[in-house]
Amino acid sequence: MSRRRSIVAASKTMRKKMSNKVFLALWIPLVVVLTVFTLVANIVIGTFHSTLENYAGSGAYVPQSTSEKDDWDTTYYERKYDTIEEAMAASTGVINEISDEGMVLLKNDGTLPLNSGKVTLLGRGAADPIYGGTGSGHTETDEVIDIKTGLENAGYEVNPVPYDELYAYAQEHSTENGGRISISFLSGQDESTYYIGEMPVDQYSQESLNSFEEYSDAGIVVIGRVGGEGGDLPRDMEGWDENYVEGQHILELNQDEKDQIALAKQHFDKVIVLVNASTSLELGELEDDPEINAIVQTGAPGATGFSAIGKILSGEVNPSGHTVDLFAADFTQDPTFVNFGNNEYTNDSEDSEGYFVNYEEGIYYGYRYYETAAEEGFIDYDTAVVYPFGYGLSYTTFDWEVVGQELGDVDGDIELQVKVTNTGDVAGKDVVQMYYTAPYTVGGIEKAHVVLADFVKTDELEPDESETVELSMPVEQMASYDYRDARSYVLEAGAYQIKLQTDSHHLKDGVPAIDYTVEQTVVYGEGNARGSDETAAVNLFDDVSEPFLEGSKTVLSRADFAGTFPQFPDEADMTASEETLAALQGYDAISVNAESSAEMPTTGADNDVQLSSLRGKDYDDELWDQLLDQLTVDEMKDVILDGAYRTGGVTSVGKPGAVDFDGPAGFSSFINPDRHGSAFPTAALIGQTWNTQIAHKLGQAAGDEALTLGINGWYAPAVNLHRSPFAGRNFEYYSEDPVLSGVLATEVTNGAGEKGLYTYTKHFALNDQETNRDRNGILTWADEQTIREIYLKPFEIVVKNAEVSVPYLTESGQRETATMGTLGIMSSFNRIGNTWTGGSHALCTDVLRGEWGFAGTVITDFSLSDYMSPDQAIASGTDLQLTWKALKPMSDTTSAASVRNMRNAMHNILYTTVNSNAMNGIAPGDSLKYEPALWEWLVWIVTGVLVLLIAASIAWMVIRVRRNRKPKAVLSVTSAGAGESLGVSDAPNQSAE
Repeated sequence: MSRRRSIVAASKTMRKKMSNKVFLALWIPLVVVLTVFTLVANIVIGTFHSTLENYAGSGAYVPQSTSEKDDWDTTYYERKYDTIEEAMAASTGVINEISDEGMVLLKNDGTLPLNSGKVTLLGRGAADPIYGGTGSGHTETDEVIDIKTGLENAGYEVNPVPYDELYAYAQEHSTENGGRISISFLSGQDESTYYIGEMPVDQYSQESLNSFEEYSDAGIVVIGRVGGEGGDLPRDMEGWDENYVEGQHILELNQDEKDQIALAKQHFDKVIVLVNASTSLELGELEDDPEINAIVQTGAPGATGFSAIGKILSGEVNPSGHTVDLFAADFTQDPTFVNFGNNEYTNDSEDSEGYFVNYEEGIYYGYRYYETAAEEGFIDYDTAVVYPFGYGLSYTTFDWEVVGQELGDVDGDIELQVKVTNTGDVAGKDVVQMYYTAPYTVGGIEKAHVVLADFVKTDELEPDESETVELSMPVEQMASYDYRDARSYVLEAGAYQIKLQTDSHHLKDGVPAIDYTVEQTVVYGEGNARGSDETAAVNLFDDVSEPFLEGSKTVLSRADFAGTFPQFPDEADMTASEETLAALQGYDAISVNAESSAEMPTTGADNDVQLSSLRGKDYDDELWDQLLDQLTVDEMKDVILDGAYRTGGVTSVGKPGAVDFDGPAGFSSFINPDRHGSAFPTAALIGQTWNTQIAHKLGQAAGDEALTLGINGWYAPAVNLHRSPFAGRNFEYYSEDPVLSGVLATEVTNGAGEKGLYTYTKHFALNDQETNRDRNGILTWADEQTIREIYLKPFEIVVKNAEVSVPYLTESGQRETATMGTLGIMSSFNRIGNTWTGGSHALCTDVLRGEWGFAGTVITDFSLSDYMSPDQAIASGTDLQLTWKALKPMSDTTSAASVRNMRNAMHNILYTTVNSNAMNGIAPGDSLKYEPALWEWLVWIVTGVLVLLIAASIAWMVIRVRRNRKPKAVLSVTSAGAGESLGVSDAPNQSAE
């Protein structure tokens, strides 16, 4: 019986153990979850590897050099500062210099300079000023000099009572609580907020009102406007302002701001208004009000730029800034007003939505329109314009005298030497502006009455001190683009005038216009390119011009301003053509590449060429082909498709990884708040300096910061134009004028290039509004004259005039220098006509590389939308995708055409990298070994541990199930002496045998 009892007990024990079914039901999900987590985590880490590098640091590409190179000096660019903190401290000087020279004195009845005294600040902006813009241009401003501090540093005593109340109000009414203008990054207009957020005057306490008497030397009212990436400023404030009146837009004073000014006029004999904005506002009522004694446009001056305001008001700094936009009296009468904002085709579909903007004003926008319309008698200039383009007051006066001139022939230059003398009582700087007026024939090529040709800012001149400055332009610069007949640039015969002006409207007193005659019309067509072009500029955008040629869209004409003035889009405008509807469906790479006759390039060759051997060599050097033959398809694809804030390394050819950063106001903090550079003033304020030397210093300062941060490329400068004052991103762009913008951007590029920092001039091109910018790519329609003379011009100036010195070593270790142009361009979200700009061969290859001679990398703007096809990009001349490879794969990576396109793109990317500071420490012929960053090792270790854990779990599960499986055979035990049997079986209801 004892044996029988033992078996029964064993049977009970087996029945009590967890069954395999329950065991597996519990453990399989756990192992699956662990496996999925491991896979997903590694996919995410791989996808966003470049972003993680920005946060956690990147691995090192270590040169593998021979001993004979040990004494070679491979530090092509010396770090001037040991830490980013030291570099940023040095940049403060540049920030302050920009602010000193960029703030514009718009009005002054003699009140300024104002001796230091007791002053009262009014308006929310006094305690909550705007330092920059939002989006990719955002930089940290945790440690700043605000307006109050700037005044106090200049010796003013600031009334603390209303200031504290304004500060408290700003804190209580943040953007989230509807208290301030904010544009959401990567959002549409409907997701942005447009509350001006001014404090109602009834919020001032009686204590504040009583304090005015003690701090009564001046009432200083601050009004502000900000802008940002992803949205434009509203042309109608209905729903955004409690005191809304019909037709009110955001660029006029709202009732709360008017009340602040009225309060200041009631209590102070001297009233000064500070305009804290990077765009023009309607300021006519303030200019015309005799009780407003002075107006200063401060712009958005970055972290420490408000240090300038106290110095300017006190006279320690003589203001020398000039406007970069014309300030109109009524923006609703501007020719761009009706063709800006949210316009959608009505016959598109949900899966092919299309939005558009018509540049029906043509070349007549900004000062080009107002000066020309006044010349033709279409407007009264004094009524329509508050401040001209290029306008700015000073505390001193200047005389100009032309002391030399060279009027070259049509193949030469016009050069003027101008003696500038300070005839006032205090030191100051002046801006000499040269414009030209070209002969216009009614019904002929459209021409603005005046066009900026060149400009120079003087050094600081003491009273009675003089300086002779030189202004120049090639005669070909006065040619106009005829897209209708000659289909090229044309320098028409006739009488031209060269004018020295203080702004776009006023000739300098005592300096008459200089006559220049072109005897015979010159057509710069095929076979007769302009001297600055590699090939002749001829019509390449007929598809974009076609609606204006056929009459379905009207373009403003000087011959009939009244009859051709732009109108709001009508039903015809909102009906997309069949070609447009087809284009909105996307790019079919497979079909396009199948029609190509391209031959399959060599890949994966064993040529033993290293990228380091190509530094300083020409773009067309024969060694490039040998190196490009070594690349594999996977290597090319990985680099091209993973360009978000970097370009990946390729150790097989010795390409190091390169780090690229936003944004135009300094290295942005919007990706990593802990890794950023200085908050420089906005580009609009830099533009207001009209100072090329300051622009160059800004580039150098950014370059010095880049060397301490390990940054190689910079998504800047931005040279889109202030087509409309309502454009949300105007703060990021220099000016409404292409020459001013292009010249300043060239100097920023040159300054950065001295430190080996390559720049991506952006956004190429016609990206002049934010609304719907990435909603299937807003379709931008303009005639080719407008495209070329206005919106491509600043990019053209940078590409043709940037000169970057690249130090390199010969194969024997001797140091030499090559001169190159700008190395980067960023395309844009929008379409030019039906074609996405990044996928436009006409734009990114024919014009950029063919006509202008650009050699380097074109990168997309942030590329997540379907219409921004990487296949189309590399086929058209855009090389690098600003995205993550897992999110935007290519449709075709196997055809000969695709491989050829990838090879061309890699050539451009490698050319940019090898001639940058990414090659510091790498000698000619050096190969590279990649040493992962600590976090990469940790990822691999953790992944390995997880994989082992998963494998061990699976093995244990298998063993456990096998061990605990119920036997299929029946266990029979015969009891001695009893003749009985006990059956145990895993079959249900089966009898024992």
